[in-house]
Amino acid sequence: MSPRTATNRTVSRSELEDFVRPRHRAVLLTTRQDGRPQASPVTCGLDGAGRMVIATYPERAKVGNARRRPAVSVVVLSDDFDGPWVQVDGTAEVLDLPEALDGLVEYFRVISGEHPDWDEYRAAMVRQGKSLLRVTPTAWGPVATGGFPAHLPTGTG
Repeated sequence: MSPRTATNRTVSRSELEDFVRPRHRAVLLTTRQDGRPQASPVTCGLDGAGRMVIATYPERAKVGNARRRPAVSVVVLSDDFDGPWVQVDGTAEVLDLPEALDGLVEYFRVISGEHPDWDEYRAAMVRQGKSLLRVTPTAWGPVATGGFPAHLPTGTG
């Protein structure tokens, strides 16, 4: 296998959404009370308004951190670990029940499609006491891939 050259491709908001929409694996970065970063692996989707949506529980550290300091970052990964990725910076809002319920339905839809019984799903979300994090992108880096810097020869290992 030939060594790969790293890539960085600057994208528009529309291109960012096209990149993020089919990818659901991410790492959410929030800030702890003492200023250190908190990283949380999450499943995310992109709602109809272009916000990243993450289902969670109100007791989780990421929720407390986002309530206290809504500036967050989400690193969206490809299913293939060596695939392209992007860091999206944004402003998080936390929705608790009952306000979160419609957003949780949209979260499921954008990740998994239609549920066979939406009443059952809604009841499960209420029973579990779920919350929804919505992240509105404010900035993003290039879509990147790993590999050797372009200025290095790749044929000699």
